[in-house]
Amino acid sequence: MLKELKRDHHITYLTLDDRSASEEERERSSEYCNELVCIPHRQREKFSPAFYAELLLNLTSRLPYAIKKYESAGMRREILRHVKAGGVDVVICDFLAPAINVPTGLTCPSILFQHNVEAMIWKRHYEVQRSAPKKAYLFRQWQKMQAFEAKMCPQFNCVVAVSREDRELMQQEYGVENIYDVPTGVDTTFFRPSGQIACKPNNLVFTGSMDWLPNEDAIRYFTEEITPRIKKTVPDVTLTVVGRDPYPSLVELSKRDPSVIVTGRVEDVRPFMEEAAVYIVPLRIGGGTRLKIYEAMAMEKAIVSTSIGAEGLPVTDGEEILLADTPESFADAVVRLLQQDSLASNIAKRAAARVREEFGWDKVGESFVRICERAISSTKHSEFSLIA
Repeated sequence: MLKELKRDHHITYLTLDDRSASEEERERSSEYCNELVCIPHRQREKFSPAFYAELLLNLTSRLPYAIKKYESAGMRREILRHVKAGGVDVVICDFLAPAINVPTGLTCPSILFQHNVEAMIWKRHYEVQRSAPKKAYLFRQWQKMQAFEAKMCPQFNCVVAVSREDRELMQQEYGVENIYDVPTGVDTTFFRPSGQIACKPNNLVFTGSMDWLPNEDAIRYFTEEITPRIKKTVPDVTLTVVGRDPYPSLVELSKRDPSVIVTGRVEDVRPFMEEAAVYIVPLRIGGGTRLKIYEAMAMEKAIVSTSIGAEGLPVTDGEEILLADTPESFADAVVRLLQQDSLASNIAKRAAARVREEFGWDKVGESFVRICERAISSTKHSEFSLIA
């Protein structure tokens, strides 16, 4: 979307920087912004003693951990500096977490871009957790996230959701009045089969950052409750998990079980997607919409997802995707696609045609621009400057 916006507008991109990005990645920021401002920010390494100490300390904080860890006085200063210098027409806060750093009383409009209803994610974490101590901790995180989200949403001039369902939920839960929804999009030129990489028979693929708890839960659920059922019918099935920071027990599983391949971070997910016989989205937790599903549709893949995994997407079960919400039905859907080539091919073709026709980023960018223009209705000219 930023690439689309940059065609006609000036974008200053402010980001917290843990120094993990390569110099090449920093240089590529010119594709989506006119100015990149990096604010140094350190986070505790996940699963380290310091990380667990922070989790314990968070028990005394009014903020949920997923917000507190992104609090940055430096980010706050940079936002104020740019706005006071003039030339900024609108401040866009991308995701809820950075909202902790957006000052109130800015002299220009501000927009909160909500990719999920964050409290709903934590509620679902709480609901699926089996460990009593973890369940109690997650309950408190859910309550704190709900309070923070309810406080933040009304502080912005308007809120943007990524699905009608999320928009209606935030209206109902938080009383947000100036709220709009824009569809999720996909780069249909970038995500397209190369024709140079052969599909691997019986290979299942999942893509997503494995340091995001909903993705971790999805793969735990799949490997523990669904894979054994698939193997009863397709014993040589394999699973490739593509995404940064895989959790330790998944790495250990891949060492013991050669049918589980864990790549970690990759430069390009497309070759791995192209190798998939079936693309899986076994999410039980989440909100917003699933960009990964649109990417798989554009790559002409047959997809099996939970209803939560496809939540907010205008797709039809049995047409562009197969939906399954129990381990038994999910395993059955995967087996059907693996064993019925014509079924898999037809679903993949319908999915690709739908996403290319309706969900390219150009159309999504136009919708977002119209919302920005509403927020800065006093501006008389058609070009404006964004700080994100």
